[in-house]
Amino acid sequence: MSNKKAHHSLRYFSKNIFIVTALVMIWRGVWYLLDELDISLLGGDHLFTAISGIILGVLFLWLPDHDLKEIEKL
Repeated sequence: MSNKKAHHSLRYFSKNIFIVTALVMIWRGVWYLLDELDISLLGGDHLFTAISGIILGVLFLWLPDHDLKEIEKL
C-alpha cells in the first residue's frame, strides 16, 4: 500500500472514530438527562417513561414524511 493511500486510510479511520465517539457522548448525555427527568418529574416510573419513549420515537419517525419506512430498514 502506498504512503498516500495509507495516510488517506488513517485520516478516514480517525475521522470516523471521532464522529462515532461524539455521537456516543451525545447519546450518553441525552440518556442521563432523560433518566434524571424520569426520576425528578415522574418519580422514577420506568414503565410510563418507556411506553412514552416508544410512542414519541415512532411519532418522530412518522412526522417528517408521514410513513414509517425507516423502521423497515431494521
